[in-house]
Amino acid sequence: MKHSVLVSTVLLALSMPPVFAAEVEHHHPHDEHPAELQLNAGKKWETDAPLRQSMTELRQLFASNLEGIHANEIALGGYHELARNTESAVSRIVAQCKLPPAADAQLHIIVAELLSGAEMMSDHANAGTAHKGAVKVIESLNRYGQYFNDPGFKMLSY
Repeated sequence: MKHSVLVSTVLLALSMPPVFAAEVEHHHPHDEHPAELQLNAGKKWETDAPLRQSMTELRQLFASNLEGIHANEIALGGYHELARNTESAVSRIVAQCKLPPAADAQLHIIVAELLSGAEMMSDHANAGTAHKGAVKVIESLNRYGQYFNDPGFKMLSY
């Protein structure tokens, strides 16, 4: 149950607008934030060092397991470990990443996808659901690469 509490806590924290965002965007209702990823006037969103580091580490973790995920040959315990590592990376991102409000709102979409994939791979998941969760995380990582300016980030082919 500890896993579910962590995911719930992070999702709750991500759903709350940052205080500085409320001050800067006080004239915009909260529900105006886009529900799907968008580019920043045609350009990728800027990133900071903590975000780039955590996303690169997460990408490397999934790259090293990509063959097993693709072949659906990872043991259930392996998916559980991927879930824990994904949650750990997201926790670091939430704690350390400092983006402007609009970029942060876009990042929340990616973080929610990552956590959803982690939840699907968690200790209570079956093998089929866990595999789908790993694929969801891979897709989320690639979406990060499509929408965020991280020159060293390489897409995963799945």
